[in-house]
Amino acid sequence: MKHFHGLRRGFTLIELMIVIAIIAILAAILVPNFIRARAQGQVTACKSNLKNIGAALEMYSTDNGGRYPTVASGLVANYLKTIPTCPSAGADTYTGGFTTVSNPDAYTVVCSGNNHVGVGDSANFPQYTSAQGLVEH
Repeated sequence: MKHFHGLRRGFTLIELMIVIAIIAILAAILVPNFIRARAQGQVTACKSNLKNIGAALEMYSTDNGGRYPTVASGLVANYLKTIPTCPSAGADTYTGGFTTVSNPDAYTVVCSGNNHVGVGDSANFPQYTSAQGLVEH
């Protein structure tokens, strides 16, 4: 049995550089996909929030002779625990984007701002209306 006391077993510099290059290439390919997937998930959650607000508005309307509240906060307590927050903005973007009209009674709720630009939606989108439901581009 021979012992090699003077030889060190390990990776050469070129082998380490190749491994680092491969990791960098994989990261360059995968990281944008993860970021895009996260942003798309936030848009989906925002659309779900708008659908929930729309359902609460319809329940309010049923209880109030076909009328919708004049402000979104009119839904809190009886129809929603709180006005939800947009996951992209981390804040309530729906109250500022809530409008109602009379004769005929109708409403529009939008995610106000530029929270989803770059994920297929422009400013003040997505939105939900009494006439169309969820409006997407």
